[in-house]
Amino acid sequence: MNGKLRCIVIDDEPIGRELIVDFVKTVPFLDLLDSYEDPVEALAYLQDSEVDLIFSDIQMPKVNGIELIRSLPKQPAVIFVTAHRDFALEGFEDGVVDYLVKPVAYSRFLKAANRAKERIQTLSPAGKSIAPEIPQNKEEFSDRIFIKVNGRLVKVILSDILYVEALGDYLKIVTDTESFTTLATLKSMEELLMPPVFLRVQRSFIVKLASIKSISGNVIELNNGKTITIATTKKEELFSLLGI
Repeated sequence: MNGKLRCIVIDDEPIGRELIVDFVKTVPFLDLLDSYEDPVEALAYLQDSEVDLIFSDIQMPKVNGIELIRSLPKQPAVIFVTAHRDFALEGFEDGVVDYLVKPVAYSRFLKAANRAKERIQTLSPAGKSIAPEIPQNKEEFSDRIFIKVNGRLVKVILSDILYVEALGDYLKIVTDTESFTTLATLKSMEELLMPPVFLRVQRSFIVKLASIKSISGNVIELNNGKTITIATTKKEELFSLLGI
């Protein structure tokens, strides 16, 4: 392969699309041709344009990412970006290079991009790619993420997070030393912050269990003084994880 990988980004969610676009622009061997909110517009573009690599969400209106890729007569390398881990196996069965779970860590994005580069470099003369190597651990994540705050990407170490609070369309991420507000869903963070280290204790909060100072009735107090109500349906799971 000579030159850069020509790529496009497809995602109906602005924050997810902008994050991947920003990541692509930092990688020397990637050339961003365009980005699309509407998968139908992306499909029309792909019918007439040469593209080496597609970063695509899966759950989108009109046409989902898997249907879009299957409809292409000539399939470029594909990296799915999804908030739903359950789609991963189906994607790999379709020959997709890799998948990323939102919110995407920059280091994990780089690994996927390099994997795509290696795959494209190994294309046979007939144009058929070598069968993809399925990762042994599909839950492999970085220990950090990059979130968009006031137009810039900010690194957050996952182990530093005390709690995450949903504020409408935004998240408040609080660490030992600072807090950040970013446009994202609590569901997307729940993909990364899982038991036994973290637990979603109610509709609006994910809490690091090691940060819990005390529990009184249905209220927990964190080491920084923050108090959070525990949902009744989560209390038994919380106590079990804490060994109470």
